[in-house]
Amino acid sequence: MGLISTSYALLLAISFVALVDAGCHYQFPAFPPPDYAEPCPELLEAFNRIETTVSALVADPSFNTSSYSIEVTYAKSTLWTSFHTAVDKDPARPGAEEIDGRSAYRIASITKTFTVLGILKQHAAGNLSLDDSVDKYIPQLAGHQNGTIPWKDITLRSLASQLSGLPRDWAQGDLATELSDPSALGLPPASLSGLPQCDSFGEYRPCTEQELLQSIQSKPPLFAPNQKSTYSNIAFELLGLVLANVTLMDYEDYIQSAILDPLEMTGSSFSKPSDSIAVLPKNISWYWDVDEGIQNPTGGLYASSADMSKFLRYVLSHYNGITPALNWLQPASFTAGLNSFYGTPWEMFRSNKILNDPDRLVTFATKGGGLPGYSTIIVLVPEFELGITILTAGNETLLNHLLEATTVPLIQAADMVTQRHVQNAYTGTFEASVINSSIALSYTRKNGLGITDWISNGTDMMTAIPRYFKFDSGKSHVQLMTTLLFRDQDNLAGECWRMLVLPNQSPPDKAKVWDDFCVSDVDTMMYDGLPWNELVFWDKDPNGRFHTVELTAFRVSMSRANTKEVISEKLLMQDL
Repeated sequence: MGLISTSYALLLAISFVALVDAGCHYQFPAFPPPDYAEPCPELLEAFNRIETTVSALVADPSFNTSSYSIEVTYAKSTLWTSFHTAVDKDPARPGAEEIDGRSAYRIASITKTFTVLGILKQHAAGNLSLDDSVDKYIPQLAGHQNGTIPWKDITLRSLASQLSGLPRDWAQGDLATELSDPSALGLPPASLSGLPQCDSFGEYRPCTEQELLQSIQSKPPLFAPNQKSTYSNIAFELLGLVLANVTLMDYEDYIQSAILDPLEMTGSSFSKPSDSIAVLPKNISWYWDVDEGIQNPTGGLYASSADMSKFLRYVLSHYNGITPALNWLQPASFTAGLNSFYGTPWEMFRSNKILNDPDRLVTFATKGGGLPGYSTIIVLVPEFELGITILTAGNETLLNHLLEATTVPLIQAADMVTQRHVQNAYTGTFEASVINSSIALSYTRKNGLGITDWISNGTDMMTAIPRYFKFDSGKSHVQLMTTLLFRDQDNLAGECWRMLVLPNQSPPDKAKVWDDFCVSDVDTMMYDGLPWNELVFWDKDPNGRFHTVELTAFRVSMSRANTKEVISEKLLMQDL
């Protein structure tokens, strides 16, 4: 028994020391998202800054033929919009007279998110499984083929998360249709033998299901399934066929009835909207009329920015509740970049440059799209419960300028709103004087919400913890991390948090390679069967301020200290 006790104490000590010695910071999610329904002067100031920046940007003559729509929303409603109408439009076909939230764009590959949502809904309904192979739902892929793609090993999940190993395109992207003189690139004359006779090959017409299947059944894979991520439009065209076969509906009709109609996205469709609401870029408006046919699931949707805000609000409210098969905003595979990942089908990015602190990361789930004349993106920031839509028509370089000009001030402002919310809701001193217990919570921009003083049954815990677990208290702090769960989940009461002992700063210059290696270990230990490091906040008043903190394993609830509470406790002590 003595050996077991000693070993267990050593294990606990190692777990604490490992956290303190590592250069790891738990910043996601840092706090529950703030309630943006309350007045937020920080956001108003940020929106003014963004408007000034983008107004100056589009004053550049190179953007005279460009229009844009920008919307910022949170889970409940739109927070801000900005629109710009091109000053130079085609007089023969100008499109919408003035751009607003109802103006329609071709949103291109953002359509993929609707295709994947349809697959997730069908998985949740039990009509298909993400982990079934694609040939179960497209029988033609199970038969004889001239190519070498291993369809039986490609699942719906790998198709949706860019891990199928399939080529990018089959009816687009061939230089034979783009180059007037192939020899200028050292290429021999093109024969065009065996190529599909649709889309960009010959006189335009939309491709058919038969042409898609015939083409891909003769191709080799780019990678083995699930070996390496690479962008594939073919993958989503196949997912569209899966939806059609499972639902016995046309893909377009299913998306309309299952997603667009329930979300009241009345300005979105696969049918070409009227020119009266169309955003038509000068000299490139021809693509507005293109029917993408069997390629609709990868990029055929028309939509307005107001409709995309509705869609983003749905995602922000449901991303972890659509199906238990996955959290929709978690990464699924690596990309070539150090801080970039693929989701299903998101393009995800993590940056420590926005909040001016190398240890503060912000995670973005994005989906971009591009078609002739149109560059678009949607951005989800779940940590701050924000969604951003940027739709542009005209100069394709405009999108990246708008993305930088919008997201950086917005996230910095949202972080300030969060700081104010945290200081109001959680900081202060909580006491249970009868048993000589108290805890002081404070907020710093560097470390977030943490414990600065803690007395439990007369014991100074800020001294006892490092002494017992044998580490230098001067090198660490106790940070609180929300779990986004509630003790009373039905009534959303009793916010559950965890205490973590973390380093005060990263290792100097992170000089060693493995200083950047971090793992998550939030549930560090128990006491008497209860989580040792759990805190629960109770008694939230109308101003969002909590008045009780429960320390689960210590079996104590402490009340926020104020004059009335102190007087009451003194009277109680006199009675005792």
